[in-house]
Amino acid sequence: MAKKKTKKKKYPLKEVGEPNLFRDIFPYSEVPKIVLGQKEVPMDPPKDFWITCTTFRDGQQARPPYTVKQIVGLYEFMHRLGGPKGIIRQCEFFLYSKKDREAVEKCLQKRHRYPEVTGWIRANKNDFQLVKEMGLKETGILTSCSDYHIFLKLNKDRKAALEGYLDVVRAALDAGVLPRCHLEDITRADMYGFVLPFVQALMDLADESGVPIKIRLCDTLGYGIPYPGAPLPRSVAKLVHTVVHEGGVPPERLEWHGHNDFHKVLANAAAAWLYGCAAANGTLLGFGERTGNPPIEGLVIEYIGLKGETSGMDTTVITEIAEYFQKEIGAVIPPNYPFVGSSFNTTRAGIHADGVFKNEEIYNIFDTAKLLKRPLRVTVTDKSGLAGIAYWVDAYLGLKDEQKIDKHHPGIVAIAKWVEEQYRQKRTTGISDDEMLIQARKHLPQYFESDLDRIKKKASELVVSLIKEIKDDEHIVSMNPLKAEAFLEAIVEEDPFIQFIYIVDAEGKKVTKNITHPQYRKEFETKGLDSDFTGRQWFIEPMKTGNIHVTNLYTSKITGNLCITVSAPIKNEQNQTVGILGIDLKFEDLAKL
Repeated sequence: MAKKKTKKKKYPLKEVGEPNLFRDIFPYSEVPKIVLGQKEVPMDPPKDFWITCTTFRDGQQARPPYTVKQIVGLYEFMHRLGGPKGIIRQCEFFLYSKKDREAVEKCLQKRHRYPEVTGWIRANKNDFQLVKEMGLKETGILTSCSDYHIFLKLNKDRKAALEGYLDVVRAALDAGVLPRCHLEDITRADMYGFVLPFVQALMDLADESGVPIKIRLCDTLGYGIPYPGAPLPRSVAKLVHTVVHEGGVPPERLEWHGHNDFHKVLANAAAAWLYGCAAANGTLLGFGERTGNPPIEGLVIEYIGLKGETSGMDTTVITEIAEYFQKEIGAVIPPNYPFVGSSFNTTRAGIHADGVFKNEEIYNIFDTAKLLKRPLRVTVTDKSGLAGIAYWVDAYLGLKDEQKIDKHHPGIVAIAKWVEEQYRQKRTTGISDDEMLIQARKHLPQYFESDLDRIKKKASELVVSLIKEIKDDEHIVSMNPLKAEAFLEAIVEEDPFIQFIYIVDAEGKKVTKNITHPQYRKEFETKGLDSDFTGRQWFIEPMKTGNIHVTNLYTSKITGNLCITVSAPIKNEQNQTVGILGIDLKFEDLAKL
C-alpha cells in the first residue's frame, strides 16, 4: 500500500551572487574533509529495490567503445543475470551515433522485458527527436545541480539553470517521453538553496502531468560517503533521506549513480538502498569514467546479501561475463578483482592451503564453485605434488571430468620437477600464477592458445569489421570503376595497414585499377589487371557462401610482406553477388594495432 502523501515544506530557490563551492570541505589544495558527529538519519530501505545499468553510457567513457555485437552480447548476459523478476531493471544507451542507434535497435529486437532499454540525452529539446525515433519510453536528461557546474561550466545563475531544466522536462512531457533527471554533481550541491527547490518543482510537474518523473542522484566525482552522521551534501544517507522526505520523491522513482574516486562506490550504493533509494546504477566490472561506477556484479552480491535471496538471479552468469570481457573484448581484469579475478579465490599461504584441503569453507568466502562456477584454487608449493599441480592446471583452464589432465602427464611431471628445484634453492614463498602459467605454456602447449593465434584472431576480427563497414557502400555496390576507385583511394589513405584493395566482377575480372599506397604503386600498377581470379580462394569462398572470407597468413610475392586477405561479396538490390571486394593487409601493422 502506498504511503499517504503528506504536505511538504516548500523550499524557494536561493539566488546567490557567488557560487557556493563548500570550501570548508572541498579546499581543493587538500584532501576533501570528512565531518562527522552530526545527527543521524534513520535507515528506511524501500520494500523493493533493484539495479540499473549504465554500461553502454558511462561505461564507455573510459575505454574503447564496445562494438554493436559486444553491446548486444553484454545486454543478453544482463538479461540472464537479472532473472525473470528484472532485478537488473534498465539499461541506458547513448543515441547520438549510427553505431549507438544500431545497438539500441538490436537490443530492442530481443524483446526482453528486462532490462528495459532507455536513452540518455543532453538538456536539449531537439534531442527528444532521437528518443522518439528509437521508440524509447524513457530517457535520462543531464541536469547538473552544483554551483561548480551552474556557474563555472554553464556560465548561468541558479534561476536560469532551473528554468532551463524545467523547460526541457516540459518538452519531454509534451513529447510523451518519461524524463529521468540526472542531478549531476549532487555531492557538491546546495541542497536547500537549489536541489530541493528543483526537485519539488519536478514533483509538481509530475503531479500536474500524471507522469512519474524520475530523479537520479549523481555523485560525479565520488565525494559521497556512506556515513549517516556526516553533513550534507556528502552524506549519501542524508542526501537520499532528504530527497525522499523533504523533496517528496517516492523511493521507486529515485536512483543513485556513484563513482569510485575515493574507493567508496559500492558502500555508497548500498547506503542509498538502505536509506530509501530503490535503484542503484552500475556498470559491468565497474568500467566507467575515471575510476568507474558501482560494479553490477558487486551490486548483485550485495542485493542477495541484503535480501537474503537471489530473487531469481543466476550468479553463475557473472563468470561468463568476465570470460566474455577477457576473450571477446580483450579487457584486462586484475587478478585480485573480487568474484571474477583469476586469483580472487586462490589460497596462497601454505598453512591456509593445508586448511583448504581439510575443509574449503575455512578459507573460501562461499561455495564459489556452485554460485560462480569458480572452484577454490590453491597456490602450488613444494607440498603440492603431482596431484596439486594437476589440480592447479585443471582449475586455471576450467577442465572438468574427462577433460582433466592426468597427474602422470609428462607435462605435469616436468612442472613438478621445476617446482621441486625452486624449493631446493631455498625458496620460501608459493609459486605465483604467472610463474605457473609460464611453466604450463612451456610443458603443456597444446592446452593454450599461442600469442600468434590470439593476434591472428584479433587481426581477423579487425579486418572483418573493416570490410563490413565499406562493402555495402553505394560506391562499391555500383560496380562503377570511377565511383569505386575514388572511394577506395580514400579508404587506403585512412588505413595505412592496407597494402592493396581491389574489386573483381562475378567472372573474376578486375573492375578497378590497382589501388595501393604510394610506396607500392610501382609494383602494383599493372599487376594482374587482365588476370582471371576465379581460381583464388579469396574469390571462390565469398562467391560460394555469400559470406566474408579471411585467408591464412602468406608472404606477398610482390612486397615480401607477411599479409592476410579479407574478401566480401558485393550484392545488388536483388541480393545477387555481382562481384568481390578484396583487401590485402600487412599483418605486421595489424599486429601493432
